[in-house]
Amino acid sequence: MKKKNMKNNNNPEQKPPSQPLIELQAVADDHCKRRGEAAEAAFLAKASLLRFIVAKPWGESQPYDFIVDSGSGFLRVQVKSATYHNRGQYLVRAAGDNGQPYTKRDIDFIAAHVIPKNLWYIVPVEAFSPCTMLHFNPNTRRTSKYEKYLETWCLLDCPRKARGRKDIPRRCRSKDVGVQCAVCPLRTQQR
Repeated sequence: MKKKNMKNNNNPEQKPPSQPLIELQAVADDHCKRRGEAAEAAFLAKASLLRFIVAKPWGESQPYDFIVDSGSGFLRVQVKSATYHNRGQYLVRAAGDNGQPYTKRDIDFIAAHVIPKNLWYIVPVEAFSPCTMLHFNPNTRRTSKYEKYLETWCLLDCPRKARGRKDIPRRCRSKDVGVQCAVCPLRTQQR
């Protein structure tokens, strides 16, 4: 079901968009497991705010943390977080507990949360596999190959073929998501 079709005024449980949204916040001490849990809660809050349908698999035996219903299929999302930087770069591990890099067989996206900046990078697995470490540079003018994925939530609303090969689409294919990514073509049209 497409998100634009979900706005059914006959549903008494669905609140009209004019009512205030509920905000969720997650905090954790400096323990890897708890920080990961807080990052997952932050992802759930942000994705839900953008009106994605999100599911959490039972247990921790899958290589992904969430399943996102894109309206045209289900996407497996692994959530990662970074809390400190080295020379302006935040690092996120793109491998499972066994040290093996994530592949298309494991996940569809990494959602990397740079906690101190409250920024999200939504990176398709095709863009980084077989790398095991992703570098993000939100503090500097120096760009990494992943900076184009800053706040690209719209990619979760695109079918794989529409996303482009190892890249974001040249034109926006997600008018239903309420955020424009850092390189969204619609952003320049509205200025």
